[in-house]
Amino acid sequence: MGSLALSRADVLDQPAPSIAGEVARIARQELAPLAAGIDEGTVYPAEVLRKFGSVGAWGSHVPHEGPADLRCAIQAMAAIGEVCGATAFMAWCQNTLVWYAANSTNVKLAKRFGDAFSTGRVLGGTGLSNPMKSFFGIEKLKLKGRKVEGGYIVRGALPWVSNLGPDHYFGTIFEREDEPGSASGAPGTVMFLADCSDPAITLTPCKPFLAMDGTGTYGVQFRDVFVPDELILADPAAPFVKKIRAGFILLQAGMALGVIKDCINIMGEVDAPLGHINRYLPQQPVHFHELAAELEAETMALARDPYNEEETYWRKVIALRLRAGEASVAAAHAAMLHCGARGYLRSHRAQRRLREAYFVAIVTPATKQLRKMLAES
Repeated sequence: MGSLALSRADVLDQPAPSIAGEVARIARQELAPLAAGIDEGTVYPAEVLRKFGSVGAWGSHVPHEGPADLRCAIQAMAAIGEVCGATAFMAWCQNTLVWYAANSTNVKLAKRFGDAFSTGRVLGGTGLSNPMKSFFGIEKLKLKGRKVEGGYIVRGALPWVSNLGPDHYFGTIFEREDEPGSASGAPGTVMFLADCSDPAITLTPCKPFLAMDGTGTYGVQFRDVFVPDELILADPAAPFVKKIRAGFILLQAGMALGVIKDCINIMGEVDAPLGHINRYLPQQPVHFHELAAELEAETMALARDPYNEEETYWRKVIALRLRAGEASVAAAHAAMLHCGARGYLRSHRAQRRLREAYFVAIVTPATKQLRKMLAES
């Protein structure tokens, strides 16, 4: 053999590419050309989402023998978000769906869907926007259900659920209308998987959004849908939601970190032609480098222990999510000002980043809900 040949031992000694690294490679090569179409609503990137799943993007946070670790999932999502904020949002949807199935005590459900969701063979999302608002006194639950033999009959409508299609699934919650309230006066709630292929479930395209129209977002109508026991994630839902809530919120940090990092990139790209005048702007790339590093360090620390039941931990999760949303908007605003007129072109990604950043700040739990949660916790 020649001197340049590698033995099998040499090959085995080479460091394996990290999941986040593989995700970043796919994002640069295959997602980047689609980003404008996803933003405009002409593309839903199903195949790229499945490819991310094939390299482990959706499975790294599945609990193993008790503990769970969200760090790799967040890093992978940030790598996606650095290219396309809309796809980072779909990544969060897929990761939360995996999170629900992985934490369910329904053995049949976990066996049927665990690998399918975590590998990306089956795609889907989360319908917890309305339930999360209802739990904090902002809205009332929009879905109602009653017990029948072998499951429940569910009716109602959800206005916006993302990362959906005719063969997708999503997790959501209904209120039991056939059960008296508990000692606190609240009726029982049940969390379940909705099967979009069910003929009693109707997906209705939403009116055009400001951005991110290619995210598979629909209004969902339930017309007396039979939900079998095999699709029940948790009954009752409340203890389950308490277990998964920190993970649900922490995973959103990946969207914020990706957007912030690319806003820093944008500011760097215009430094050569515009640095002589941009130096008079109050917010400089170095400020956001420091902020991103601080947010990432805090996120990684919290993401190691998503089952922590201490109230101080929960407050830290809420506070981090609030700061991440506000930092996304600040970074995108600064990027626009650094770009000046060139960033005002419809074709420039700086204005896409601004629109995506606003989404990070208003997706459930939104800035105002997070402030309410902190005030009441």
